[in-house]
Amino acid sequence: MKNSVSDQSFYIESEDDEEVEKLEYNRNEEDEGNEEFYASFSSQRKNSSYATQWPQSYRQSIDLYSSVPSPTIGFLGTPTLSRLGSSFLSSSLTRRFTPESLNAPVKKPLLPPSVDDEIQPHKRSTYSLATPAPSRKPSVRFDEKVQVDHGHGIPLGRQSSYGQAVVNGINVLCGVGILSTPYAAKEGGWLGLIILLTFAVLSFYTGLLLRQCLDSSPELETYPDIGQAAFGSTGRIALSIILYVELYASCVDYIILEGDNLSSLFPNAHISLGGFDLNSRRLFSLMTTLAVLPTVWLRDLSVLSYISAGGVVASFLVVFCLFWVGLVDQVGFQNKGTVLNLSTLPVAVGLYGFCYSGHAVFPNIYTSMAEPRKFSSVLLSCFGICSLLYAGTAVMGYKMFGEATESQFTLNMPKDLVASKIAVWATIVNPFTKYALTLSPVAMSLEELLPPRHLKSHVYPMLIRTALVVSTLLVGLSVPFFGLVLSLIGSLLTMLVTLILPPACYLSILRGKVGCIQATICIIIIAVGAVSSAFGTYSALTKIIQNLSS
Repeated sequence: MKNSVSDQSFYIESEDDEEVEKLEYNRNEEDEGNEEFYASFSSQRKNSSYATQWPQSYRQSIDLYSSVPSPTIGFLGTPTLSRLGSSFLSSSLTRRFTPESLNAPVKKPLLPPSVDDEIQPHKRSTYSLATPAPSRKPSVRFDEKVQVDHGHGIPLGRQSSYGQAVVNGINVLCGVGILSTPYAAKEGGWLGLIILLTFAVLSFYTGLLLRQCLDSSPELETYPDIGQAAFGSTGRIALSIILYVELYASCVDYIILEGDNLSSLFPNAHISLGGFDLNSRRLFSLMTTLAVLPTVWLRDLSVLSYISAGGVVASFLVVFCLFWVGLVDQVGFQNKGTVLNLSTLPVAVGLYGFCYSGHAVFPNIYTSMAEPRKFSSVLLSCFGICSLLYAGTAVMGYKMFGEATESQFTLNMPKDLVASKIAVWATIVNPFTKYALTLSPVAMSLEELLPPRHLKSHVYPMLIRTALVVSTLLVGLSVPFFGLVLSLIGSLLTMLVTLILPPACYLSILRGKVGCIQATICIIIIAVGAVSSAFGTYSALTKIIQNLSS
């Protein structure tokens, strides 16, 4: 069902063949009604235990970090473009405005008593939850006007189409990890690709488990909410810290990435400051930090969220350039590679695990969809497309460069080729647009901990954000090993967020309602995640220590 804002209409939908009624108001009456509903929703939502505990800014910040203001995309959704979205600026920065999400019921009648009681079968909702429905209350849907949180430039009140949800999912899943898939193939051998495909299947399944956790209670909206529902306030705080550390570590990898690629373009660049000789890698890491620092200070990050939409394009462009160099520029695919490398296989496990680190965002994508029943299809499209990209890049890169494959395949590409230069510069530009968006959730969570008298100050948030940026530079310079840091993140953090915690939360929230087969599957996934995390973390840390001491 598609609603037009110009129609100024208000719908009430029922899930079990209850009446579906429609009443048209004039523009002024509906404006007042919507304002009252938003005010009522906000005041009652604040009373929810899930909305009053740290971090309260999680949904707001992650929506901004993950959303791509994408155009309508015909091949990802229903046959016609009009069913996929209303405009180029439509995004997935919405939530489900439903009365179930309120602690107290809405007492004021939503429709006047004179409304026509005729049932409209074609308006009935066809969406049913995969898990036992939390209530039989009718869900509310209305034509919303766009609202903006002017503090951070975050548009609210939009609903994302199928195609936009898929693009958002791909933008989160297909990040810098794609650069290391050939290196992962080298570390694990050809049979290691089975691990990539296994993680894809398991991660897809755990993404569905997160949806079922959300459906278990209408108050649940984000991953920390799920953690709280499963393990109380301690679970919420612990899970949030894990998610924020993962984002922070990604910013560290951005600094390392920029230093490596820029120094490969300008290897002779260096500078001496106060007796300190900065080689090209350290110099460009410092310059990158100075360049991104002003973007982190911005209060309105909406411009960056539009620019970061190029992340999806950049990922496809880099892979295309790799294919072009191998086939058209005739670098060739002559290397046979190794079937299996047991000694370095755990490093490959961490790298492959990092490729599917999107679960922190999946609940936000689900709760923002105009048609939540299509979420399974959205996940299938995202994992299918990204897995093909990962596997194809791993095979092409390893066949081209063999045992000489670097942690980023852009470092192996011949410097004199046009396609190589395009790939390197696409890789360099992308983190500049994503660094502030990635670090912003961490900064906002820390800003929540400020004393109330400092909440309106701009000085303390700037100091927090500056300290975070400087610390990512120091960590990046101290541990300048892109592939090993990526493997450590994938093993230590992504395994927790993707494979261990979703089934654990599912079993805790829906205990007593889970069948034996599904419970067994969840336990197996937890075991796989725990073993992969232990071996991958140990191997990555060992290699990092060895490289630092050498």
